[in-house]
Amino acid sequence: MGERNWRPFIYGGLASIVAEFGTFPIDTTKTRLQIQGQKIDPRHVELRYTGMVDCIIKTSKQEGVKALYCGIWPAVLRQATYGTIKFGTYYTLKNALAKRRADGGTKEHLPTNTFCAAFAGGLSSAIANPTDVLKVRMQMGEEKRNLVRCFLDIYRTEGRGGLWRGVGPTSQRAAVIAAVELPVYDAAKRRLLGPLGDSPPNHLLSSLLASLGSAVASTPLDVLRTRLMNQRKILDHQIRTNEIIYKGTVDCLLQTVRSEGARALYKGFVPTWLRMGPWNIIFFITYEQLKQLY
Repeated sequence: MGERNWRPFIYGGLASIVAEFGTFPIDTTKTRLQIQGQKIDPRHVELRYTGMVDCIIKTSKQEGVKALYCGIWPAVLRQATYGTIKFGTYYTLKNALAKRRADGGTKEHLPTNTFCAAFAGGLSSAIANPTDVLKVRMQMGEEKRNLVRCFLDIYRTEGRGGLWRGVGPTSQRAAVIAAVELPVYDAAKRRLLGPLGDSPPNHLLSSLLASLGSAVASTPLDVLRTRLMNQRKILDHQIRTNEIIYKGTVDCLLQTVRSEGARALYKGFVPTWLRMGPWNIIFFITYEQLKQLY
């Protein structure tokens, strides 16, 4: 372990938290758009919002602007764990493998970068899954308690399984996003070094290209994991009522396509992309500046 090996972890976590604060309201609209219109779930069969802008306006009017930031603290907690592990693991593993190649890491190696990114994304997302469940529940406006009480309630009524609900598609989604996003960013950044140098305009264009690819690849898995995380078991008058609609990822996929059509897998695509773009811009510019700072 070199003395500089801790830096990708710290920088990744800090940059992820900054990016999360800057784009969280868009994430809230994405979650609500993905949940609505489930014909087999009586709680969410109604199409309340026609799109991202309509969701922002209606949520602000009906629940207050603060509702757009419901779930921000579990989201920050998630980034503090997920972002730290993901980016730290990716860059550390990538650099370690690069030194073993014949070129010594002077060139970007797509297979190596893709493997490192997918591994880092899947691992970090699985570890941080409970914070993701808390975030989704609070974003839907149904959890009005604070973070600790919400956590304890889920644990008490649903057990450990409730905190890891949707971990399969969550990890798969994170692996797909990372496998597209990080190698594309690194490749684009190196390609643009000639005309733009290692500058914010380079980081801006590279992050936009990375976010478009990852949004296209990950949105179907994002819809599935959001729906799995939002279902729950409730305790009513000491009688446990099972509200579990989907048995797993494949069942959720089949039921969603069967009842709503294949287009339902891309619900929330616009806010997903619009969030990923600014999120990546804020993250990578912050990350690059931290690297230059220390």
